[in-house]
Amino acid sequence: MVGSLLGTEVQRVEDPELLRGRGTYVGNLDFEGMVHIGFVRSPVAHARLTGVDVKAAAAAPGVVAALAAGDLDIPVAPPFVVLNPNCERPPLATDRVRFVGEPVAVIVGESAAAVADAIELVDVDYDPLPAVADPERALDPAAETQFPELGSNVAGGYRDAAGADVLAEADVVVRARIENQRVAVVPLEGNAIAVQPGGPDQEYDVTVHVSTQMPHGLRDGVVKAFGWAPERVRVISPHVGGGFGGKAGMISEHAVAIAVAQHLGRPVRWIESRSENMQAMPHGRAQVQYAELGLRRDGSIVGLRCRVIGDAGAYAGFGGSLAMGSTRMMSQGVYRIPKISYDAAAVLTNTTPVGAFRGAGRPEAAAMLERLMDLAAAELDMDPVALRRKNFLVPESFPYQTLVGASYDSGDYERPLAEALRLADYDGLRAEQARRIAAGEQLLLGIGVSSYVEITGGGAGEYAEVEVHENGARIKVGTSAHGQGHATAFAMIVSDKLGIPMESIEFLQSDTAQVPRGGGTGGSRSLQLAGSAVHEAGELVLQKAKELAASRLEASVDDIQVTDSGELGVAGVPNATVAWAELARAAADDGDRLAANIDFAPAGATFPFGGHVSVVEVDVETGYVRPVRHIAVDDCGRVLNPMIVRGQQHGGAAQGIAQALWEQVTFDAEGNPETGTLADYTIPSAADLPSLETANTETPSPFNPMGAKGIGESATVGSTPAVQNAVVDALKHLGVRHIDMPATPERVWKAIQAGSSATYWQEPPAAFETLPVRAADAPDEADEAVV
Repeated sequence: MVGSLLGTEVQRVEDPELLRGRGTYVGNLDFEGMVHIGFVRSPVAHARLTGVDVKAAAAAPGVVAALAAGDLDIPVAPPFVVLNPNCERPPLATDRVRFVGEPVAVIVGESAAAVADAIELVDVDYDPLPAVADPERALDPAAETQFPELGSNVAGGYRDAAGADVLAEADVVVRARIENQRVAVVPLEGNAIAVQPGGPDQEYDVTVHVSTQMPHGLRDGVVKAFGWAPERVRVISPHVGGGFGGKAGMISEHAVAIAVAQHLGRPVRWIESRSENMQAMPHGRAQVQYAELGLRRDGSIVGLRCRVIGDAGAYAGFGGSLAMGSTRMMSQGVYRIPKISYDAAAVLTNTTPVGAFRGAGRPEAAAMLERLMDLAAAELDMDPVALRRKNFLVPESFPYQTLVGASYDSGDYERPLAEALRLADYDGLRAEQARRIAAGEQLLLGIGVSSYVEITGGGAGEYAEVEVHENGARIKVGTSAHGQGHATAFAMIVSDKLGIPMESIEFLQSDTAQVPRGGGTGGSRSLQLAGSAVHEAGELVLQKAKELAASRLEASVDDIQVTDSGELGVAGVPNATVAWAELARAAADDGDRLAANIDFAPAGATFPFGGHVSVVEVDVETGYVRPVRHIAVDDCGRVLNPMIVRGQQHGGAAQGIAQALWEQVTFDAEGNPETGTLADYTIPSAADLPSLETANTETPSPFNPMGAKGIGESATVGSTPAVQNAVVDALKHLGVRHIDMPATPERVWKAIQAGSSATYWQEPPAAFETLPVRAADAPDEADEAVV
């Protein structure tokens, strides 16, 4: 064939169906005899549960059943990641509730309206207990414990023995208490599940239609919880309206829905409301970081000390373990750091459990380190770009083993930053910044930079099958797309390999009856793992086809090639060709399929990286921040489809900028949500964001045949610290050195008023000193479960 499809702009093949309203979501499903369910949720954050009276609700019009925990045998939903097995969460609360929004009872009705009315009739007796909503306060020995048998609110943690010794040789130490605030996932579609009960005389014991990122993982959770054989459980994920890490694994509401369907012998459906989603879907980030960076006067880094609190929320949500796992794993970032001491504590609070959100621990690491770099630049009176360049790991270092155990595959950290600075006209921006300051203008200019590296494609490998049939080809993959463009990307690989037009390639995913296994989607793994599996399966199909074609064309297998017309032919003999349809028939005549499947196992995780430049205007009188420009240059290895990569950069940067400037989930001192609706929780519209400027460098990974690295989360990792740094940069001549996110007008205005008198450091909680010492060879939590 002439040229290659890979690396070119190809329009997404999955979009017409969605644009024409032909998509199918769980909320569209309607089965004969289907009933609706809804949950009675706790209005208090912490209380003993002394009684649940569902009689009035059960007697209400249109209600089929009203059930509390004691009325239904519901197994515990296996957590996506177990942080502490002693903090097990019941599907419906039993003796105690531990956060506002925890399900206490389930109502089953003939209509969603009947369910909503009956929820108000359930009488629940709560005996209030003191609530702890702040993770730092939860570490106080006097704080109320969520699980008294644990003896504290620490669900897990460790400390490094080195401690302050890593800073001993420093001429200068900069330090700050940095809050990486709790954020909500806010997918367009919340959680949703529709369950069809089966039985011994049917093909499946249960069929579950669910909005999830990982259908096979959810199937495995159902199998573990209910005791069915894997082949007796079918999980189907139709179109999914976004996940961002919030739809990983089986949740309590899933377990309840399945148990109700089995109990009644009727299909059931639950569609999460927006207020439920804000209260109950695991939140993201939620770290408090006590970070110190030691340097010599010339700007060379000598040591990094981190003490990080991960707020796990109620029931030891696995997001708390990210402070112990991927945040630690990426704490060295893109720099030469000779010594690192890292302590972490996952802390229980009476708040919504914390899970994954786009980046899952890696953005938190980059934000911490990049804030320290700007603090150091200000202390040393160095340009923040010059300080970064002085400490970058150089290309000749790779592959590189970091002090905290990450094995970087390939990198050139200077290159994307240099390109971002060029696109931004960095020198021109600095000149304009100085002009505004000299003129005493009200709108100050801030220029923020960030350099980052993250980890993607961790965990096990991925499954794919490629089959050629008489009408084209079919791809099956174990990943599960919910907007990323898998159908397009994988069809490009097969079309490029086999010469079959993309419009003749069918794409199957997200059905455990059709795809035997798969890891699903998370951790920016899909192209590098599933794409590589598709690539290798396509290669095997091509080899089988060449053997069939050689037999029919009476030629050597080595002389068979894909022609420009998309057939197989003999090199140098234009008229000696055979069509794919004929080869598929020939394979069928031999009792075979022209197909191959692969379980691709990577040589290791990959490490995308990049450089971002953010430009903001700050109103010095009101504290209002307006993002003016954002330049993202991200390196995801080999770029398969620039349009899809650009879309991921835009989406990632939008969420990262939003965290820096607007988004934050908050609770009052009693654990009551203060941002439980989208009227209170600020997410930006397109009008709030600048036009995003994106570019790419390409540093292929040696760990997969595509040379690919992840891109789905990279721009989120790079954008947040660039914007935060830009806000502080606008005010550094006023003595401002740090502003926590989100940089709201109130926070910015207060920082301006405080100027150089503000303090950004306090000693970490004493609980860090009591954590067990980490063994030198201990594995990181969540290393194999990047989400």
